Amino acid sequence: MADGDRSGLHTGMAGLPSDAQAEIESLRAVRSPTRRVVAPALEDILYEPIPVLDHGFIRVIDYMGDDSSVVQAARVSYGRGTTKQRTDAGLIGYLMRHRHTSPFEMCEIKLHVKLPIFVARQWIRHRTASVNEYSGRYSVLDREFYVPRIGDLAAQSQTARQGRSGVLPPERASRVLDLLRHNAETAYEGYETLLADPLETPDGLGLARELARMNLTLGHYTQWYWKIDLHNLLHFVEVRASPDAQLEIRAYALVLLELLKAWVPQTAEAFRIHRLEGVSLSSKAIRVIRAAVPTSDLVRPEDMSDGEWRELLAVLDRNEAVAPDPSR
Repeated sequence: MADGDRSGLHTGMAGLPSDAQAEIESLRAVRSPTRRVVAPALEDILYEPIPVLDHGFIRVIDYMGDDSSVVQAARVSYGRGTTKQRTDAGLIGYLMRHRHTSPFEMCEIKLHVKLPIFVARQWIRHRTASVNEYSGRYSVLDREFYVPRIGDLAAQSQTARQGRSGVLPPERASRVLDLLRHNAETAYEGYETLLADPLETPDGLGLARELARMNLTLGHYTQWYWKIDLHNLLHFVEVRASPDAQLEIRAYALVLLELLKAWVPQTAEAFRIHRLEGVSLSSKAIRVIRAAVPTSDLVRPEDMSDGEWRELLAVLDRNEAVAPDPSR
């Protein structure tokens, strides 16, 4: 945990090259006054890598806006909008519940992500961000590749074509790990041979970088800068933090979820209530609930807003005469 880290996110620079560590430390040493809104929990971890998988990480490079920016955009108001936190949280909940997207698009975040190539190919399917990836045409890729934990090695699911089922037996899993390491190491050695100048290395072939990279496996790591607005980040996390998402990309999405809590805590809470833990029902399902639940059984939860309660009653085709929660 970084000193002064109030976000609950574990940061660390173990495994980073010394020049990268020095660059991060120099960036964190700078203090700049600003009139813009800031998120203190993000400021605490700005630039620091948050480890993911074995060699990956996510770093917050820059961001714009916070919860008050969402409220300000929704009200088209001056300054930071209302100072009543409960009122702001209610508005953010309404926007989330009714999928009003443009106020959330007013906030943006820029991240530096290091991830296996096969995860990057999944990630890039979300075409709502600006991306600049490490160039294998310009630079030599590092000798780093992803090796799963033995407990994460599972057989192909028989019901889901893009999923896993039971964990492999230990002996078979050990053979899988040996094969993955061997293939990745051999591929990188071949990559180095393809790149090497034949005038300097006896077996060097002097192939262009843009062609030599073909020899690498999808488990090797790449890096990119990824800039996205809050609305589209929420969608990414909703899809990729789901329990049925692939384990490796889910590991990154869960870190992003923690970053949301640090950056925009009111939005993150509304996102949890209405999106992550909420459901969308069909008209047929609503008819079943209307018929099955007597009006007398409806009790308003203590933490449900007036507006959300009225909306529920309207969906269930009930009126305001429902018995109130006796604990209120």
